[in-house]
Amino acid sequence: MGFNVFKKRKKEVQIFSRRAVGKFKVERVFEILGREVVVGEVIEGVIYSGYKLKGKGAALIREIQKERQKVDFALECDKVALVLEGKINPKVGEVLEVYQS
Repeated sequence: MGFNVFKKRKKEVQIFSRRAVGKFKVERVFEILGREVVVGEVIEGVIYSGYKLKGKGAALIREIQKERQKVDFALECDKVALVLEGKINPKVGEVLEVYQS
């Protein structure tokens, strides 16, 4: 009945760049406080917060953590956790593409 100011809007993430800037291999997936967290290894490229992760759908990378510390970026061969805004439900072992925002 009316507009709820506190309701989270479901906004689909769109990818505008045509070329992937990196690849990420999924090792584990779980959820913390309603956000999907994807743990894995950066196979190729550099990943920054604000970039987009593409699997079956697309999700914005909100935060990157390495060894339980927040970091600004992740380099090739780094094992990191990506906190996503949105859900893409990746499978373990799946390789996801990373795009600039």
